[in-house]
Amino acid sequence: VSHNRFDYRGVVVDVDGSFQGSEAWYDQVARSRPPKDQPWYRVLVDGAEHETYVAERHLEVAPDTTPVAHPELARLFEGYADGIYLRQTH
Repeated sequence: VSHNRFDYRGVVVDVDGSFQGSEAWYDQVARSRPPKDQPWYRVLVDGAEHETYVAERHLEVAPDTTPVAHPELARLFEGYADGIYLRQTH
């Protein structure tokens, strides 16, 4: 995916049907005030060691389908094929 405001790519590793963070975090970090009653995603950021928690409205399909570089990928996925990461099966 690509973040449409902050111009980074990443891999979605988890989704919440609605915002599950704290009110303090939302007030401090979610400056654009995205809706809390829509999906939020945990994203591993390409070329970084951190992850982000992002509202659905800020994500879009990334045009670049090359693999993402993140240290947690090997722990969560067993491979990458045709633009799709394959989840660990064990």
